[in-house]
Amino acid sequence: MRRPRPPRPSRLAAAVAALSCALVAAPALAAPDAPDTGSDVGPVGPVGPVGPVGVVGPADAPAARAGVPPKQATAVGTGGAVTSVDPYATRVGMAVLKRGGNAVDAAVATAAALGVTEPYSAGIGGGGYFVHLDGRTGKVSTVDGRETAPLSIPRDAFLDPGTGEPYPFTPDLVTSGVSVGTPGTLATWERALERWGSVPLRRALRPAARLARTGFEVDQTFADQTEDNVERFSAFRSTRRLFLPGGEVPAVGSTFRNPDLADTYDLVGRRGPREFYRGDLAGDVVRAARRPPVTASTDLPVPRGHLQRRDLAAYRAVDRAPTRVDYRGYDVWGMAGSSSGGTTVGEALQVLERFPLPELDDVDVLHHYLEASALAFADRAEYVGDPAFVDVPRRRLLSEGFAASRACLIDPDRAATKPVAAGDLDATGADCDTARAGAVAEDHENVETTHLTTADRWGDVVSYTLTIEQTGGSGIVVPGRGFLLNNELTDFSLEFDRTDPNRLQPGKRPRSSMAPTIITEQVGDGAGERTVPVLAIGSPGGSTIITTVLQSIVGYLDRSLPITEVVADPRGSQRNTPAVSAEPGFIDLYGAALEAYGHDLQPAGDAFTSQAEIGALTAIEFGPRRRLTAVAEPERRGGGSARVLDPTG
Repeated sequence: MRRPRPPRPSRLAAAVAALSCALVAAPALAAPDAPDTGSDVGPVGPVGPVGPVGVVGPADAPAARAGVPPKQATAVGTGGAVTSVDPYATRVGMAVLKRGGNAVDAAVATAAALGVTEPYSAGIGGGGYFVHLDGRTGKVSTVDGRETAPLSIPRDAFLDPGTGEPYPFTPDLVTSGVSVGTPGTLATWERALERWGSVPLRRALRPAARLARTGFEVDQTFADQTEDNVERFSAFRSTRRLFLPGGEVPAVGSTFRNPDLADTYDLVGRRGPREFYRGDLAGDVVRAARRPPVTASTDLPVPRGHLQRRDLAAYRAVDRAPTRVDYRGYDVWGMAGSSSGGTTVGEALQVLERFPLPELDDVDVLHHYLEASALAFADRAEYVGDPAFVDVPRRRLLSEGFAASRACLIDPDRAATKPVAAGDLDATGADCDTARAGAVAEDHENVETTHLTTADRWGDVVSYTLTIEQTGGSGIVVPGRGFLLNNELTDFSLEFDRTDPNRLQPGKRPRSSMAPTIITEQVGDGAGERTVPVLAIGSPGGSTIITTVLQSIVGYLDRSLPITEVVADPRGSQRNTPAVSAEPGFIDLYGAALEAYGHDLQPAGDAFTSQAEIGALTAIEFGPRRRLTAVAEPERRGGGSARVLDPTG
């Protein structure tokens, strides 16, 4: 039996969005961005001779601009889609689809390209979570490629031995070897391709290697992120050489090349991920973490790390059952622990299911969203960690009974005092303990990370979030290898507490907020019933990933926003803290009305900077007659890039 879809009232905004889609898609038909040269990535337009690393060429060189792919926030069509934060990476993924590759092949190739063009957010020195829908069977599966703590790490690793107190978090602790976890990205790519791909890893890496060698045009976001990290990058010889050539931040419009990374991709392509986890490359990674290549001029302490070759040799990407909740007749699939994304988004949706949100106005809906998010974050802090070390009550957290015990705490007319307390796992809807006080949990997750979404002609879908944590990770480029190491271990709680599910332990994965999500529905009757995708979505943003994805699902299913509006919509984030962190547009639109409920809205960061932004969504909507609407951010992070294989108006 087909599940009923919530009605979508006719509105002027929907008509405007539809017209925008048509106008955006049309230029792709009228004026292709570049001729097909037979290359896996198309023309890139190098400037001048290829140097050893870094930036070459004047900012206004016409050759540099000739191969720059245009940014297109929305694309509508059929046959397959790729959407990411970066136009070069999206073009790489589309080239894979054009050559007959599937969604998994395209996702890995796109991710590898993001390691070139978005090296401060992701790369093979980090980890992530991969969610896959099999178009033939309708099965959703996931791969946990989160980094792990070294097996020899002590529980006081984050304490300064000179003071006995935790190192100052930024920039001291994040800029260190001690923050480096065992990377999982290459193992994730290998596992995903092994299970669902159609090409070997060497072919999936080839376009990104070519892009790294040929170069890409530096945009304002890349230059700004480099500028923000000058102190940290200057602390390491290898990092300064690559990202601050001549001691300068790369100029906007110049061409950035990374032949060391190209050689690394080629090496892994020839020898396989074993080279990264057991070969000479493994030794280079370990040396960089244990004896960081610090400069003589840095004042940062740069604590040494505990990573050993045995950590890399023992690393495995883990197949995990996804989380699933039924929301408004749809199945919402997410990532289970070690990520908290699936359980926290899922719990909040179970709470919201008990309220008639489609019948409420926008301010009422947002009030309920903020309150449910705070409740779910309280339970996240209390109960969720790496399931190899913590007995995570996932089934109970996602149950209707537990949701009832939390939903009864929501006053439809008044915001609760934050922080709220974690729920009692044995409670029912009749148990509303309003007397207990909660506590604000530690939150060290940085706002960087990246997300991509792909789909193919066979109905396979990928939602993939990957990261190196801080903007620029640990700040340490592995000498001669061209990639940054993560600082993911700072996602653990900094001080050891035996009752804390996110305490630091050897071999453990730190709790993450990454929330790659796929929404499906059942269509047909009886033996003809099948699972079809409705929406694939995800975002970067540290712990705001959870609220970004949650707000977007509520916007799509409850507020009936077109997917283009869902992605562009101003955001607010309530993570069980006294104030709601919000974008300026959210405060302008809803601040006064939400404050009347008792919400305290505070800017997410300095206005007119990226810190004022929350998240950077990519999404693919699946419509009738195999129609795909691929959407990236129109403005956040400088705007993203969405493409479809066969565009239509």
